[in-house]
Amino acid sequence: MTIEPISLPADDWTTWLEERASEQLDRARALIEEVRSADTSRPLDVVRLWDRAHGHLGNAMAAGYLLGEVHPDPDVRELADRVAQDAERLSTQWSLDRGLYDVVAVLDEQALADDPLAARMLAKVRQDFKRSGVDLDDATRARIAAIQERMVELDQEFGKAIREDVRTVGVAPERLAGLPDDWREAHPAGEDGLVAVSTDYPDFVPVRTFAEDRDLRRDLSVAFLDRGWPRTEPMLTELFDLRQELATTVGYPDWPSYDAEIKMIGSGPAIPEFVDRIAAAAQEAMERDLAVLLERYRRDFPEASAIEYFDSAYYQELVRRERYDVDGQRVRGYFDFPKVRQGLLEVTGRLFGLRYERVDVPVWHDEVASYDVFPADGGSTAGRLGRIYLDLHPRDGKYKHAAQFPLVNGVAGEQMAEGVLVCNFSRGLMEHDHVVTLFHEFGHLLHHVLGGQGRWHRLSGVATERDFVEAPSQMLEEWAWDAEVLRTFASDAAGEPIPADLVEAMRAGDDCGKGIQARTQMFCAAISYWFHADRARPAAAVPDLTGRMRELQERYSPLPYLDGTHMFASFGHLGGYSSAYYTYMWSLVIAKDMFNAFDAAGDLFDADVAGRYRDRVLARGGEADAADLVADFLGRPSSFDAYAAWLAR
Repeated sequence: MTIEPISLPADDWTTWLEERASEQLDRARALIEEVRSADTSRPLDVVRLWDRAHGHLGNAMAAGYLLGEVHPDPDVRELADRVAQDAERLSTQWSLDRGLYDVVAVLDEQALADDPLAARMLAKVRQDFKRSGVDLDDATRARIAAIQERMVELDQEFGKAIREDVRTVGVAPERLAGLPDDWREAHPAGEDGLVAVSTDYPDFVPVRTFAEDRDLRRDLSVAFLDRGWPRTEPMLTELFDLRQELATTVGYPDWPSYDAEIKMIGSGPAIPEFVDRIAAAAQEAMERDLAVLLERYRRDFPEASAIEYFDSAYYQELVRRERYDVDGQRVRGYFDFPKVRQGLLEVTGRLFGLRYERVDVPVWHDEVASYDVFPADGGSTAGRLGRIYLDLHPRDGKYKHAAQFPLVNGVAGEQMAEGVLVCNFSRGLMEHDHVVTLFHEFGHLLHHVLGGQGRWHRLSGVATERDFVEAPSQMLEEWAWDAEVLRTFASDAAGEPIPADLVEAMRAGDDCGKGIQARTQMFCAAISYWFHADRARPAAAVPDLTGRMRELQERYSPLPYLDGTHMFASFGHLGGYSSAYYTYMWSLVIAKDMFNAFDAAGDLFDADVAGRYRDRVLARGGEADAADLVADFLGRPSSFDAYAAWLAR
């Protein structure tokens, strides 16, 4: 039986979304009713019913969350938010349903001894029930349901507020000196004679990096760091309070302890320990980086004791240009978006034995590109592994960062893996940092598709512990730093490939800032953790968010606070990642270790290493604990050593 991708509508997205949600939720409810009356002497059948029910629930949820972030019509986005809320509400109801729990509780796990994945599924379902509070009294369970529903609403409101708060600075054209010619050509003055420069990344990054006008850099930085404020502060405060209430209600001391239990890190208190370990490991590298940067900065500001946030990227660019002979504007000339996108597909296709075929199908915006994914040696739709959608440019009302969204989780014989890459890149020349980001995010898409060939919805795709999911993507960034890889698609207007010595200089310049980057990440991780952990204090002792942010910035960040700004107000990861932003660095430690296997082979396209990594890590999805997947690939447990060596060099 050939499984086809779902059909998206050519125009009436409202009807399509309503019908998709209704159909999937009805199928989910019907399967749950079968669970209630299932023969518990057949545990495999019961677990299969439960998994399929949640698979259909997930289909409705995925459509809602995706379209709520990307659809150009605000009415469709609003409907999508309601769809996601309905699906989440149903999920909460099931998790607190004692009748369903009673069915699952009596299943004999020994009867699944010959089916390890089914046994894993049963263990996860039981853990979900334990964490839900299903064993509490009726009134408490009703309160938990209300908390869960409100948390979903607040998360959506927070994301919406960030999406909608695009700020602009009006600038006289003569103040744009230093910016790339193609950027200035794309930004003509309006009727008032001013150029509107926005806080979206394709404007913010070039201005912060290249604009010679310091006041412009400052003004746009203030606008960028203040997005969402003051609107989102009360949302976040309520969200943190509700998370704390939920955690304590079901028996945990605080939200980080509740959240970390199902991650690799294992416990809440281990998070600040890890943050401080990385901060200490990065101290020397940060000081080295800052010394180089400050020496250059003091040529212009002799009395300066620190580099201002709005000056940091500009002076890092100067250091790269003067010390390493790396001109960011010259580098941009090698990364024209269409060539980068095609190069990404060719590189990952070669690496993992894949072929991408462009397909002309309905999408939600005409800039979205769609591809079917096949094994490289496959020649028919029967061998199709999945479908991907690349939505890579900014527009009004769209998600403002970069992420992979599932549209359908792949399950063999039931439904095809479909995923969506949502980013905000230039339509023309790209900064190399954005090329790296594109490779990173595409890593999630590959994980989703390659891991979507198994037989369980719950274990499909990016289904490992949340503090591992960034590791495959961070490792794929390495291919965007390799000179030979880049020369296959990075070329200037004359068609000349990027010189290998320029790539090496780029890497040296980037290495000069890795201590700063690591400590910046730990500042963000500390915010993520302490904004939640502080809720365990008596109410009167909980610090205000701005004050706490400033305290943590002083402790961890290499750059000082920019007066009057509220960076946390648009820190979108406080929604989905909650107290666990540390996971980016946790994953990077693992990624550096896994990359050693390719490095040791001396060939980034080594078929044996790439195939082993694809089959033992990516294709397994959530079929085993992440630590076991990594150990299976490396032949040993993961180690901190590779990361420490990289940081020190």
